[in-house]
Amino acid sequence: MSSDAVPRGVPLVVGKMSVPQRRAGIVPRRRLIDALRDGTPLVVMVAPAGWGKTTLLTDWAHTVAGEGGTGVGWLTLDEADDEPFRFWTYLVSAIRVADETLGAAALAALRVPEMDPLEAAVPTLLNDLATRPGQLTVVVDDLHVIRDRRIHEGLEFLLAYLPPGARLVLAGRSDPPLPLARMRARGELTEIRAADLRFTAGEARPLVAAVSGRGAQRDELPQDAVVDVVTRTEGWAAGLQLVALALRGAPAWPADLTGPADGNRHVVDYLTAEVIDGLAPEQRDFLLRTSVLDRLAGPLCDFVLERRESARILAELERADLFLVALDARRTWYRYHRLFREALLRELRATHASEESALLLRAASWHRSAGDRESAFRCLVAAGDPVAAGELLADSDDDFMARGALGTFLRLGDALPPEVVRASPKLGIALAAAAGFTGRLDRVASLLDSVESVLTDESVPPPGWHSARAAAATLRTVYVNSGEAAAQTLEVARRAVALESDPTRQGWVISRIALGGVLSGMDHDAEAASLLADAVGRAAAVDLPAFSRLQATGLLAVSMFKGGRIEEVRRLLRTALPEAARMEDALGVSAAPAVAYLRLAEGLILYRDGDVTRARAVLTRAADLAVATGHPSQSVRALTARAEAELAGGDRRAAAAALSEADEITRTELVLPGVAAALRAAQERIGRDAVALARRDGALAEPLTERELAVLRALQGPLNRREIGAELYLSVNTIKGYTKSLYRKLDAASRPEAVRRGRQLGLI
Repeated sequence: MSSDAVPRGVPLVVGKMSVPQRRAGIVPRRRLIDALRDGTPLVVMVAPAGWGKTTLLTDWAHTVAGEGGTGVGWLTLDEADDEPFRFWTYLVSAIRVADETLGAAALAALRVPEMDPLEAAVPTLLNDLATRPGQLTVVVDDLHVIRDRRIHEGLEFLLAYLPPGARLVLAGRSDPPLPLARMRARGELTEIRAADLRFTAGEARPLVAAVSGRGAQRDELPQDAVVDVVTRTEGWAAGLQLVALALRGAPAWPADLTGPADGNRHVVDYLTAEVIDGLAPEQRDFLLRTSVLDRLAGPLCDFVLERRESARILAELERADLFLVALDARRTWYRYHRLFREALLRELRATHASEESALLLRAASWHRSAGDRESAFRCLVAAGDPVAAGELLADSDDDFMARGALGTFLRLGDALPPEVVRASPKLGIALAAAAGFTGRLDRVASLLDSVESVLTDESVPPPGWHSARAAAATLRTVYVNSGEAAAQTLEVARRAVALESDPTRQGWVISRIALGGVLSGMDHDAEAASLLADAVGRAAAVDLPAFSRLQATGLLAVSMFKGGRIEEVRRLLRTALPEAARMEDALGVSAAPAVAYLRLAEGLILYRDGDVTRARAVLTRAADLAVATGHPSQSVRALTARAEAELAGGDRRAAAAALSEADEITRTELVLPGVAAALRAAQERIGRDAVALARRDGALAEPLTERELAVLRALQGPLNRREIGAELYLSVNTIKGYTKSLYRKLDAASRPEAVRRGRQLGLI
């Protein structure tokens, strides 16, 4: 329940980020390669399974890679990637495979689960891409498996600000939920669809010849027969390959394969009858029993099948073009084409139904021994053993935390029946913590409600805690903004501290940090400082990670400052600020949860000492960091302090802008009463309405995007950011991202000024 600053990182499947190998005998499709060479920022390739999307993109990638400095990054997605931290970690890593000078800072940002990827990682990646000479194209294959709206929002944001030298190619079975109509109208989109992917008779002939082995003599592959099969399959790549496979050793052309309009069911029937049933017994048995696996490797298959030489059979199957795809250049890992695997699984369940669970349980054992707990979990769930899967997940939270994969941990928990989670308080608490760390605050309360209903004094606590009840209460204190009165939140926090009585455990320190934060926000600064000093003093002894220790130290410094203990604050800052600076250098804005309070305390001291110039700079940085954390009370506190310094420096416009942003937060989020009171006092001093701002004339140097215009129109009304997000089907963080860009382009410092500037320019 604590996070380190720079975890080891998510273990990645390298094959997912490698351009697939060209298959022997691939048919060049020059007309489509030329279409892909088009320089539009976005290419969308949409067609059902089996239309040759991946094959075409593979050929194109190998053709253009290296031309004039062109780099190609590749990412193949699967269902497990439908989680923002995992998706962006893979995408940035795929870009680094193409150019290792890019993406290091974005990856560092993604290792901090408390930070939304759209807040830090995506802008950082865009900045990196803008510095690269030449062209870089990133291919994202199988995008249709992504359902998480937050990922689509991030892709839209990436596309909105993609620099000229970068391109994105998205391939899948359905249109991605992106502003395609707008990009089409602006000439920024290239589209390749099923109609474009249909094989012509001229393209089909070499494909059928290569796969079937018929073609040495002209009469073995008559042109009228090729035209006939192209007509019957409607030029469908998978259908053509099926015909070619059926021709091996057959006396005549298959007569019953129809086109793709019949859907996957007919293809599966045909695969079963014409391909699977005709295999040698060893190959057929191998294919059926390994179809339970998402990915295949020789050692894994040997263990699951209790045999040897699986690597040899995999190589033979690939050479035979039996819908097996190599996932890496060394051909260690493979996967089956999805349609082929569907056919194999259906046949396995029809002929050997009792074996599937046993095969999956052996696969789970192999993956667990190999240290891949995620794959082991998925195998256990697929085998119908959610209890064992839950026990594995409950024992793995520290592993996922260390790898920066708490979003994946939470998503795996969603695959378990609710009764399994309720039966394991340890798992429920870990899932609630994961939801809090990854910003899924809407999930925390329901998970804690379920857990707390079964907690007892004897419940096994999470690692590092003396009391399971204390752990749950601390999570509720920190993450549940349910509209409860501050006094109730304080009561929950005090209860956690009372229960967590062992000072040798991390929980003792963490619970006191949580209570100290509530007390400070309610202006009980003396008690807050006392508790926080105890927590910071014990942090090293309990091995509290640097991230959490700096966070607590900053909160202590602010509480001491409010209590007038100025010299103690100075001593604290002299010790902590060098470490905070190193963390900021390493993580950039993603260090915000750890260092925002320290920067706030530093700025407050400078302001008190009369160094207004430096105070304004430091407090501006503190406010940016605090807002990036998404914590409402922390953000309002820092923005209010910045406003005071800006006013002292004579910049009423900047002061009013900071107060306007703070006021927006208080109308959207729950803010502790002491923080809200300080904001109201500053508003009275500075004025609720900003001073009249000088009118500016002239055109925009950079046009607004469609989304920015939509946000600007919404800013005219009474809606807060959360409500604007709901109207536009975007998250609050995405609205924040567009608003920042909007303010920059309009040269505006606040919402009223942006609206005024937009009206002056006739934009609204």
